[in-house]
Amino acid sequence: MTQFKNCQIMDGNSAAAYIAHATNEVIAIYPITPSSTIGEIADEKSAHGEMNIWGQIPLISELQSEAGAVAAVHGALAAGSLSTTFTASQGLLLMLPNMHKIAGELTPSVFYVTARTIASHALSIFCDHSDVMAARNTGFAALFASNVQEVMDLSLVAQNATLESRIPFMMIFDGFRTSHELNKIEVIDFATIKQFINQEAIDAHRARRLTPDKPMIKGTAQNPDVFFQGREAATPFYQQAPHIIKQNLAKLAELTGHQYKLYEYYGAADATRVIVAMGSACETIEETVTKLNQAGEKVGAVKVRLYRPFSIEDFVNELPATTQAIAVLDRTKESGAVGDPLYLDIKTAIIDAIENDSAPFSQLPLVIGGRYGLGSKEFTPAMVKAVFDNLALSKSLRKKSFVVGIDDDVSHNSLAYDPNFVSSNPNNFSGIFFGMGSDGTVGANKNSIKIIGENSDKFVQGFFEYDSKKSGSYTISHLRFGEQAIQSTYLIQSANFIACHSFSFLNKYNILEHAAIGATFLITSPYSQNDVWDHLPRRVQEQIITLKIK
Repeated sequence: MTQFKNCQIMDGNSAAAYIAHATNEVIAIYPITPSSTIGEIADEKSAHGEMNIWGQIPLISELQSEAGAVAAVHGALAAGSLSTTFTASQGLLLMLPNMHKIAGELTPSVFYVTARTIASHALSIFCDHSDVMAARNTGFAALFASNVQEVMDLSLVAQNATLESRIPFMMIFDGFRTSHELNKIEVIDFATIKQFINQEAIDAHRARRLTPDKPMIKGTAQNPDVFFQGREAATPFYQQAPHIIKQNLAKLAELTGHQYKLYEYYGAADATRVIVAMGSACETIEETVTKLNQAGEKVGAVKVRLYRPFSIEDFVNELPATTQAIAVLDRTKESGAVGDPLYLDIKTAIIDAIENDSAPFSQLPLVIGGRYGLGSKEFTPAMVKAVFDNLALSKSLRKKSFVVGIDDDVSHNSLAYDPNFVSSNPNNFSGIFFGMGSDGTVGANKNSIKIIGENSDKFVQGFFEYDSKKSGSYTISHLRFGEQAIQSTYLIQSANFIACHSFSFLNKYNILEHAAIGATFLITSPYSQNDVWDHLPRRVQEQIITLKIK
């Protein structure tokens, strides 16, 4: 079993708050789901006198809106402080004007973004990448984490890389799916963080501050004679950034043993079909690739961590020379565009590499694009397999622009998938707990995860499903425990334990829909042990008998 060093049970927001509070001096906050708890944790830390790595208590300031928060950060940065903020969705949109300025002025900072849907035909508090894609032209670097451990590690990388490169960063992880997923991670101690951060880069940042002791001109209005030249002067900083980030990843590996690449291939060395994606979906894709490789299929996947500035060389070097077909998955919809953002970047990168004779293959592989997971729509191994299967089809049958995870009966672009295909480890404990909002079910499950995770060598995962009402409605807790790392970033499909903490739910919901054969069913019931069977709905009785549920 894996031996964890300094392990704690954390969700993505807690991991982000830990690094942000440790490496900043001024933190401006305004709550917006699902990033709110990052600010709450940081505020609580400072209120309790917790210090950053320099022995200072970071100043926490809650503003009147996200526009105020980013303005406060901008001002603090201009004064030479280390400053950050946390946001998502419409909150990020309110920050865009200042983000253009912060990046244009080459001012280092890290903005933590729990990727969330931008309201369009309807509001959604759930996950996709439409918010960060709306910020991709600000000049901020965009670094994606796919799990809670990566949030911890890459946040530290971002905090130092921004100082060394002078490019501000968006540290991005999927809202709810990563921000609220509990996992066992190795926490980086303050001594290591302090060793990692480049003090000379901090001193250089402070030397550029606005001060009457060293006057400079900043924030001017420029005419056509000089503006273009000034804009292009930033190009070398962006060209050097990928190399600086790679140096930071190497330093992280040296200090913690955690290995990362800007773009990371996983799968068969001679794969012919490859999926490219970002964020938490990469965990599900890797889990599926493992199962398909074991079945003899030549498939693989590339995880994109650095989306901006994009490094063509580092990306194409990860692709197998045998690659024949690539599916690029976007978690956003850009209506009216030739393709969605990541798809266009990947296709351009591959064509550019072939033209420059720097690609591992001489023939242009097929590159198609698809959408998944908008508004936190589930993305399962069955859907991953459907994407690979689509790549294997003949040209006449293949869908070149597709969606997966829904039945698109309007444009007929959806891929069919087999819901019975699973790739999760059958030896894991998989439990689903149904509760009423605010009844304590979620809190009790979080405690169970922490007790088991921190007192054993088991890997743990907890994900909690809510609706937008937040309290008074149902909650569904998904708990996994196992001897190996858990990459299942999707809801449990086959549970060997199900608990229902509200008897009325048996008439409202299909509680046993995802019960495995022989599963254990625990019911909180107002009836005695001898009478409870007679009060169960007929459908539930039939499911218990058919599935041999205990």
